Amino acid sequence: MPKRKIVLFGGTFDPIHLGHTIVVKEAGEFIGAEKIIFIPAKCSPLKKNSPLASDRDRFKMIDLAIGGVEKFEVSDYELNKPRPSYTLDTIRYFQARFGDEVSIYWLLGADCIEELSGWYRIDDLIDECNLCLMLRAGYEKPDFSKFEKILGHKHIAKLQQNIIETSLIDISSTEIRRRLAGGLDVSDMLNPDVAEYIRKNKLYK
Repeated sequence: MPKRKIVLFGGTFDPIHLGHTIVVKEAGEFIGAEKIIFIPAKCSPLKKNSPLASDRDRFKMIDLAIGGVEKFEVSDYELNKPRPSYTLDTIRYFQARFGDEVSIYWLLGADCIEELSGWYRIDDLIDECNLCLMLRAGYEKPDFSKFEKILGHKHIAKLQQNIIETSLIDISSTEIRRRLAGGLDVSDMLNPDVAEYIRKNKLYK
């Protein structure tokens, strides 16, 4: 009997935007996931700058952005930890929660590929879940061969099997924050409920 599939998507989400929800929905459909869980990070171990919005605000914006979308959920697992969580810890938590009959998939944006070899216990991470790289349409597949000495042939082969092509959507949280700080319109980049929440709470000014 095939294993059930759960997709996890972590990130800062500062703020969550339409690019996030559109490509993750596409990736979930490609995988055949029964559930897709958004996991806002407390603060990535690889990032020096903390999110501008609070943990509570980022969680609430995700909740608003995915409201009514079938299979979408949000988890505060990492936000409730006393310190930033490594991806491997999060994978193990959800694997234990759902049991051995479930395969865990962790989605990555293509921009993460250069950092991958520096992730905490990356070998164990590749072994214990399916790391899936979301590749925007029209872009060349990443060259994993330069990491072969670090990751080994077996791990490279597994990464290459889990590349998912998604729509080309040119939206970034950085650009949204820049526009909001300048008083510019971002309504075409955000779920309307998220845009209203940002306006009401005067975020990113």
